Amino acid sequence: MLSRLVQPISHHLLQRTTTFRVLCSTFSICDDLPKKLKKFERKPLVTSINELKRRGREKRKERQKVDEIVLQSPENGLLVQRLVPIAKEVYTARSELLSCVSILVKFIAIYSCSICGEVHVGDPPHQIRTCNVRGSLSSKEHSWVKGGIEHILPLVESFHLYDRIGRAVSHNEMLQVDRIPAIVELCIQAGVDIPEYLTRRRTFPVYCVAGRIIDFEKRFPKEISLDKDIDEYGFPYKKKRLDEDSSSREMHCDDIQAVAIRGMKAWKKMCSGASKLMEKYAVQTCGYCPEVQVGPKGHRVRNCQAYKHQMRDGQHAWQEATINDFVPPVYVYHIQDQQPNKPLVNELKRYYGMLPAAVELFSQAGAPVEKNYAHSMRVDVVVPDMDEEKWVV
Repeated sequence: MLSRLVQPISHHLLQRTTTFRVLCSTFSICDDLPKKLKKFERKPLVTSINELKRRGREKRKERQKVDEIVLQSPENGLLVQRLVPIAKEVYTARSELLSCVSILVKFIAIYSCSICGEVHVGDPPHQIRTCNVRGSLSSKEHSWVKGGIEHILPLVESFHLYDRIGRAVSHNEMLQVDRIPAIVELCIQAGVDIPEYLTRRRTFPVYCVAGRIIDFEKRFPKEISLDKDIDEYGFPYKKKRLDEDSSSREMHCDDIQAVAIRGMKAWKKMCSGASKLMEKYAVQTCGYCPEVQVGPKGHRVRNCQAYKHQMRDGQHAWQEATINDFVPPVYVYHIQDQQPNKPLVNELKRYYGMLPAAVELFSQAGAPVEKNYAHSMRVDVVVPDMDEEKWVV
């Protein structure tokens, strides 16, 4: 009689234990987010080192020959005509994205940690103890202060090049050359004409003979004055910074959800369009710091202060950039619908998903989130209460 009672009880306990194990494995931290690198770690290479060495050997063999090397667009200085409409769409989407974010930050609170720089979207800020940098509290709690649009969309700048296949900006020329948003510089090189920033548009391609670029066109067209527009170094004079951001943000709308939906579409269009442009137009980034340069090669300004910069004399360790280097996503904790006005607690942090800050801002304003973010935001996980968490553990 006793054995008959013990068997169903033991079977029930085994079933509950198995269920809890499945739950714990499901609640593991999602691993599809970009890894946060340490100070001494270099960014992962887009192209393997063996492939880079193979390309270098092929280029050295080609330079030994005196034959002409046929260059394709945009390496020959000409535009890729099929990407010109995409560049214009990216430039327009960026302006609309800034307008939508500037409106929504007036209604949805943005917080930033004054010590580590972590960002949180929504009120109140989370209570997850992840502030683990020099100068942080012993409890690893964040010191929240009010944030703004610069924390949602960080500004990544690049030197503006008059001639994208010309020589790189040297260290002595760093103060003579404009620095503009990198995504704007990419759009300019891909075919967007902005009067404030001159750029060279070739009608005939350049030639490569024995590794040297030969150009038969005049460097400056007739309509450009060498005294008024171009300095002695061959770069355009520094212009007054384009006031596109302030003018584009003068958009008023009472329907916050409509603004969020429009902003979500602009975010998707900007990121997807920039990825397509980067397949043809090269973008370089430093392997140790956030510096970005749009063009086939990086600049020679010695302002890198990252790991072992003394060994490089302040030079950047240039490598091929990715879309995350170009448009930093700034991942924040996602607040689900069943948690309004409740702070995220440290004990339940393994159940919370994450989203890019701009996407989380639009999501809280009522815009639907795309399916490709479903895994990172963890829509299949139900956040338990504190008493339920004790049973799971």
